[in-house]
Amino acid sequence: MAKREILILGNEKLYEISRPLSIVAREEMEGVAEDLEDTLETFRLEKGFGRAIAAPQIGASVRMIFMKLDEVKKVFINPCMEVLDEETFELWDDCMSFPGLEVKVLRYRSICVTYRDLDWKIQSEVFEGDLSELFQHEFDHLNGVLAVQRAVDMQAFRMKSAE
Repeated sequence: MAKREILILGNEKLYEISRPLSIVAREEMEGVAEDLEDTLETFRLEKGFGRAIAAPQIGASVRMIFMKLDEVKKVFINPCMEVLDEETFELWDDCMSFPGLEVKVLRYRSICVTYRDLDWKIQSEVFEGDLSELFQHEFDHLNGVLAVQRAVDMQAFRMKSAE
């Protein structure tokens, strides 16, 4: 497939709730997964960071997340998230949809994610710490929520340094 444009803060499509995918939409599913991978890879080459991307960020209003950690690639289709521990932590979050801006947010320390993979098999994983935060950030995109809407207060914004 191809790299797609990443939608930027203010684009109304970023605030829409994404629709679930079904097995009959296999061609669409595979196409979106390839586009997510290509878009993330291009972003990483250009910007030097980026571990995951959600379908709404490329204008595909479907419940899919692509994650690449080291060399491990994962596609999460129709994910569900369960909080395992009410303990939260605060961090500066950034996003491909608002480059240059960081937002201080609260995230749960430990979650369990159930999802379908590209073979339509049900999978389940526990994420803790930074992976928990990363998944929650991408999961929010599926529900039309951006990190700027989760800011801990009105002083929770800063520009990234241009290093």
